[in-house]
Amino acid sequence: MTRRLLLLVPLVLFAGLAVFLYRGLNHDPVGRESALIGREFPAFSLATVADPDVRHDASLLAGKVTLVNVWGAWCPTCREEMPQLMALAEQGVRLVGVDYKDTREAATEFLDTLGDPFAVNLFDPDGTLGFDLGVYGAPESFLVDRDGIIRYHHTGAIRPENVEQEILPRVQRWRDD
Repeated sequence: MTRRLLLLVPLVLFAGLAVFLYRGLNHDPVGRESALIGREFPAFSLATVADPDVRHDASLLAGKVTLVNVWGAWCPTCREEMPQLMALAEQGVRLVGVDYKDTREAATEFLDTLGDPFAVNLFDPDGTLGFDLGVYGAPESFLVDRDGIIRYHHTGAIRPENVEQEILPRVQRWRDD
């Protein structure tokens, strides 16, 4: 009898593991909220994509509501969202790009091909700033208020409906406060 029960242990363990993995794989990461909401944007000192001798720090974000977009030339979803980023820039939204785990050459070609909606493009080849932001993939975007506080986090590509329903209303709110 105990021998038969011992034969069931691996089956029970397997079933438990299967349920755990199934739940994890079906979890939508887009709904994941950043732990940084309401906190200061992380400190950084990074060169730009265009010029390795030009560096910026977090003071770049002071005084203006800014959408910080983490992207990479290697990222197909980043290509998909470029029309929305261009539209946001045309509507007066200040965008700062963070070129994440990339090369300058690939980033420059990407921007030359698809357009450059960014006021500044920071170069983060090692993913240091991305790590501090809790980025686990590109694209991810963070809306930062005039005081450098993160107010909104968007995971995945920005779609036209996100622009109208989520981003522009928040930009307007934080501009007015």
